[in-house]
Formats: sequence, structure tokens, C-alpha cells
Amino acid sequence: MTAAKTKNIKSDAKSYELLKQLCAIHAPSGEEAPMTRFLLDYIKREKKHWKVKPQVFHGEDFQDCIVVKFGKPRTAIFAHMDSIGFTVRYFNQLLPIGSPDAEAGTRLVGEDRQGEIDCELLFDHEQHALYKFGRAIDRGTSLTYKPIFKETTTHIQTPYLDNRLGIFNALKVAETLKDGVIVFSCWEEHGGGSVPYLAKFIYEKWKVKQALVSDITWATDGVYLGKGVAISMRDRNIPRKSYVEKIISLAEKNKVPYQLEVEGVGSSDGRELQVSPYPFDWCFVGAPEEHPHTPHERVHKNDVDSMIKLYTVLMKEL
Repeated sequence: MTAAKTKNIKSDAKSYELLKQLCAIHAPSGEEAPMTRFLLDYIKREKKHWKVKPQVFHGEDFQDCIVVKFGKPRTAIFAHMDSIGFTVRYFNQLLPIGSPDAEAGTRLVGEDRQGEIDCELLFDHEQHALYKFGRAIDRGTSLTYKPIFKETTTHIQTPYLDNRLGIFNALKVAETLKDGVIVFSCWEEHGGGSVPYLAKFIYEKWKVKQALVSDITWATDGVYLGKGVAISMRDRNIPRKSYVEKIISLAEKNKVPYQLEVEGVGSSDGRELQVSPYPFDWCFVGAPEEHPHTPHERVHKNDVDSMIKLYTVLMKEL
């Protein structure tokens, strides 16, 4: 379902430069520190241009996570910073981080004590992942897809739109945000773990108990590229319907193109909010993509546009 017809977007070449930079950062689950440093530098540099200068909370009590508070917040945006990838085991074996889905021959990159790595992904006869490289890679080294960013007038294709596009959305909303919290979380792709203490912090400090999950969903037989941002009515978890209906009504009222997603699998930071001891309402709201968790993730720019527009509306009116 869509609330309004979509229009083609004419973007200048610089519109997605930030997204390109985000997608190139090596930050799989457990190794989010490079993304944390990038975001802290970006916020420090750009916040003087934002409508409200935020307070930024980070450091040892937050591990690699970041909380950015604007005005008098009612609603929080949760965007996870980590990606899927691989960990080098013994010999030339690889263990998955999260659920990567790549074909043999995919280029993987990383760095160990011996230098930079650009190697090839292989599979044995039992479909165990291996690497092919000119030397042994230090065990414990993480490898991610080699960044290849492709942009046309209508689409973007690159590894790690999940969830660098969710971060991009949060940073675009931050430019005009007056009241709200943006939470950059860790470990989402590999089981989570940071959201419980982040939820505790924002609830006990500001009584925030409404959340939007700024993440990327999958194009399916009922959710299509180019038809608007997806509002998820459920995945493996079920949010409170009255809260989801508020979001749908605001999308309708503001004529933001959207689609309704109903799935029985998949999860997000919303799961950890739902099982937390705090009374959070949450909803997953994100652009759909093709080829999830592959090196070829692909989104439509109309869906990115409607995602940013809907989040801007929701942070004002929820």
C-alpha cells in the first residue's frame, strides 16, 4: 500500500557522498570502533549547521555506541552501526559474522599485523567458507566485502546498505531535528547486546519510551523497490499495533509514500526493546533492498527519499 504516488528523484552527484563514505568503513559486529570514530568526527564537524546543537554521549560506559540528544526528546531513532562479514579462523578457514550471503570469488578486505588484505572468498565441497590469499592471515582478523559503490539516476547498489543507509537516514534527520534522540547501536547483525543498556539510559534519563528502528528491510513478494519506505507491522516480533497505526496515520496525513510489511521472520534492534524491562513502543521503518547481505545490495532512491521524509515527520509529530 502507498499513501501517494512516488516521483522520480533528481539528485546531484554529492547527494550520496556521505552514504558512499559510510559504506566503505570496515565495521563488522564487534569491531564498530572505526564507525564510532567517523560518526563522532562527523557530528562534531556538522552540528554547527544543524537546527539544534545536540548533546553527545559516548565513552566506556557506552562501549562503542553513541547517544545523540536533541531538545526535549519523546522518540528515539535506533540505527545499528555494524555489518556482516567473516572472521579468520585457523589455516584458511572463515567463520561468518551474522549471515553473509556471497558467491565464490567475492573480494574480501581487511587488515592484520602484516598489512592490508584483499583476498578471494572460496567454498569447499561442504560449503565451508575459506579465503585465498598469498599468505596466511592472522587468526581473529575480520574481513568484509570490498566496497564497490554504484549509483544511477534511480538506484544505488553497494555492499552494506544494511545498515549504513539507516545511519545515513538518521544523520539527514538530525539536520532539522528539534526534539529527539538518535542511538547508534552495536552487534545487531550478530545477536545484539547493546540495546538493553542504551534503552535503560534513555528511559531513565529522559523517559523516552517510543522508538523507530532505522534499518533496511528486504524486498519480497509484497514489498517492492520504488514504492516507498516500508512500515513493518511485524516480523519475528510483534510491536504494539496501536503504535504502528499512529505511524501509518502520520504517513497518510503527510502524503509520504509507504508500504506495509508483514513478515514472520527477521529481527532487529526492536526485538531487544520489546524484551527489555522498559515500556518501549517500537516500529521498524526502513527502505526495502534487493540482494540482502550480499555484495550487491540495491535500493531505489525514491524509497530513500520517503524514508527520510517519514522519519522527519514522525520525530516532529509522534
